[in-house]
Amino acid sequence: MTAEPMSFSDPYNAAYAEEMYDLWRAAPERVPVEWRRVFALRSADAGEPQARDATVPPALDARAVSDQVRAARAAAMFVDAYRLAGHQAARLDPLGRPPSGHPMLDPAFHGMSEADLASGAIADIVPDILAWLRSTYSGAIGYEFEHLEEPERREWLREAIESGRFRGPLSGEERLRLLERLTEVEGFEQFLHRAYLGQKRFSIEGLDMLVPMLDLAIERAAAAGAQEVVLGMAHRGRLNVLAHVLGRPYERIFAEFEGHQAGTGTGDVKYHAGAEGTYATASGQPLTVSLAPNPSHLEFVDPVVEGVARARQEDRATTTLSRDPARVVPVLIHGDAAFSAQGVVAETLNMAELAGYATGGTLHLIANNQIGFTTLPRDGRSTYYASDLALGFDIPVIHVNADDPEACLTSVRIALAYRETFGADFVIDLVGYRRYGHNEGDEPAYTQPRMYAEVADHPTVRDQWERQLLQEGLLDEARAEEIRASLQQRLQDIQDRVKEEEAEYEDARMPSPPTLPEGPPTADTALDASVVRALDAAVHAWPDDFHVHDKLARQLRRRAGVLADGEGPVDWAHAEALAFASLVAEGTPVRLTGQDSERGTFSQRHLVLHDAETGHTYTPLAHVPGASAPFSVYNSPLSEVAALGFEYGYSVAAPEALVLWEAQFGDFVNGAQVIIDQFLVAGRAKWGQEARLGLLLPHGYEGQGPEHSSARIERFLQLAAEDNIRVANCTTPAQYFHLLRLQALERRARPLVVFTPKSLLRHPRAVSTLAEFTERGFQPVLDDAGAGSSVRRLVLCSGKVYYDLIAYDGDEREHTAVARLELLYPFPKAAVEELLARHPDAEDVVWVQEEPRNMGPWHYVEPRLAKRLGAGQALRYAGRPGRASPAEGSALAHREQQAAIVREAFGAGVAART
Repeated sequence: MTAEPMSFSDPYNAAYAEEMYDLWRAAPERVPVEWRRVFALRSADAGEPQARDATVPPALDARAVSDQVRAARAAAMFVDAYRLAGHQAARLDPLGRPPSGHPMLDPAFHGMSEADLASGAIADIVPDILAWLRSTYSGAIGYEFEHLEEPERREWLREAIESGRFRGPLSGEERLRLLERLTEVEGFEQFLHRAYLGQKRFSIEGLDMLVPMLDLAIERAAAAGAQEVVLGMAHRGRLNVLAHVLGRPYERIFAEFEGHQAGTGTGDVKYHAGAEGTYATASGQPLTVSLAPNPSHLEFVDPVVEGVARARQEDRATTTLSRDPARVVPVLIHGDAAFSAQGVVAETLNMAELAGYATGGTLHLIANNQIGFTTLPRDGRSTYYASDLALGFDIPVIHVNADDPEACLTSVRIALAYRETFGADFVIDLVGYRRYGHNEGDEPAYTQPRMYAEVADHPTVRDQWERQLLQEGLLDEARAEEIRASLQQRLQDIQDRVKEEEAEYEDARMPSPPTLPEGPPTADTALDASVVRALDAAVHAWPDDFHVHDKLARQLRRRAGVLADGEGPVDWAHAEALAFASLVAEGTPVRLTGQDSERGTFSQRHLVLHDAETGHTYTPLAHVPGASAPFSVYNSPLSEVAALGFEYGYSVAAPEALVLWEAQFGDFVNGAQVIIDQFLVAGRAKWGQEARLGLLLPHGYEGQGPEHSSARIERFLQLAAEDNIRVANCTTPAQYFHLLRLQALERRARPLVVFTPKSLLRHPRAVSTLAEFTERGFQPVLDDAGAGSSVRRLVLCSGKVYYDLIAYDGDEREHTAVARLELLYPFPKAAVEELLARHPDAEDVVWVQEEPRNMGPWHYVEPRLAKRLGAGQALRYAGRPGRASPAEGSALAHREQQAAIVREAFGAGVAART
């Protein structure tokens, strides 16, 4: 007779149970013995012929069969319980504190007593099942995967865990090699502790297995076809990873401890530095390993690493952008306290499956010290595990005891195989401890006396592993001592050489980037009129059978006609599309991301067209005839910090591309301030890291309130120094066109901050003619073309307020020139001096801005303008007074204030503010 489905397994487990059952019927010996008994009893109850299996008894009478079915059902309930909650009984803490356990793992939860477990059919089956489940799910590894939404992924993990195929024992040679590796890891830290007592190094000790786990991850990645592994981590254990994974020579690390730190610009502390090295895999196939530099803002490197990985996975050599996730594997090492508490982690995890950000799966390793600085987990998170955030993103988690080397390596094998199979993230929670305080000068016993009494008495993982090898007869005491002593002698010899050859290491510092001349960039950005018209036709074309929304189609056709039939006018979004088209046609890849950037926050862009009938999409810029580089545009998640961090990393790894990130409103960029402060403006000075990333920040006062007006120009100008960024506030579409092309073509790669418009997107006077695209490039300063020779007042401004000024028609407008500062940083000194020289009779020089006096460019431009004024010239300010909030919340109040600023600019009876 045909067997019925296995009724004792819930729907989530049914597929796996059926698969195991079918396997048992075909080949019993391939199924674990505990399952064999369950299946044999179930088939006996169903009256089936028994499979030939010597491990189970022959069929019994009906009463016995009933007891056996009850036992089988009990076994299945325990299987479900341990799959779901076995991790809470796992022995995860190296310091020996017992696990919490879970009620589902108690027989009483399932209505069974100790007497039931000791008698009848249950006694024949369930104890063996329980022993197997405990060793599988509650040993030194705890698994969390039953929360996964996709049955295929759950089934894969069940089979991987329960078959034990990733738990292969290490050979004798591998066990000895692991001891040598652990000796290097521990010995390096102990030497530094003695030789440089009191200096910070943020020791790895207590999580020493992290390095062998990275070794195995790299080997597995290489075996799966990877050419590079990109690492991100904070300071804990960083020096050890630099030395033993990236191959930074001990000599260089010791030289840094001696005070001869390598670096560029102002540099950074040694445990923030990045590096790149070639890892010699066991197969002999070299693989690049890079470690991204990281500030003390622990987790903010996470999206940066993802951006680097994405850029290096892509092939941008043709218009068809292709990506190979197997080629580059991102690995992020998190702190337990930071993983739970820092919101950038959640923003980064959210990107993992998004089309514009996916990297084919990241290996997340939580370096779990069970303490954050001096704060215990109960005070630092509201979750049971440090890793619980990952559950909400459908990511499997393995918790593993950092003092069990074989369990640690098993977890890596499963994680890398999962990534290779599903292209998805995986989290390993490596539960260890911290041998010293937050740094080596800290006394942790002040705040955690009991914990650190345990740590002081606890043997290291290396010592435990050595003892195990001695017991196994793989090692004798003499060889063990030789391994320890030889490393310490080697380290001592290296330190002696470093001290003796101090001058040599001083000369061996990494060179700083070449110093380039100051002043505006000089790339040629103008195009022939015929080229502009050809590009214009391309950006307004779509297939004949593609149905653009009627209203939008009319808008686009109308826009296409302005150059097809004449010389303009060209509006802002039109000019932007032409800039993008020209770049991909010339071979520069373009990537634009941001909140609603495909359409544009203000419905101005429409780079991605949607078929009104099918919903399919079409991007004209991806089909520019003759183009030799790809164009890509993605709507970002509602994120600033992780989204900007990702694009920064992408830009660093794709120096040939124009990479742009757009805020929905410029005000929202303050949500990414850490990325701006620590990476964007300081990365070159600290780490020699160069990026061509552009920020598009909608800015301008239109009466929309304090969160939709200011992109905080003053903050970027305050951060501008040493030729680190470019800051611009354009007033015409053609200027924006040339600026974008300049950013892509200029040989000096610097981040660009552009304060883009809102109301000017459709302003009838904020337009350009064809000649402005063909006859000149970007102008850092624009003079008043209509001003006569008798200018008595020179009004200077930047950005959208220019159009408010030129609309003024009072008598004071006569003898007044209104000029624009289009480039704010680097300050265009020569162009400003030429402007002032053209108006020598202007006694009243006025800086006008919409922003409050304590914001905007005023405090930046005031000293730079004042030092260039001639005799008899005076500089004054016209704008809002100093305020705590950037703008008014009332549209009426805004209009009144804006009108007052304009009147004051022209000196219309308003006294200059002090």
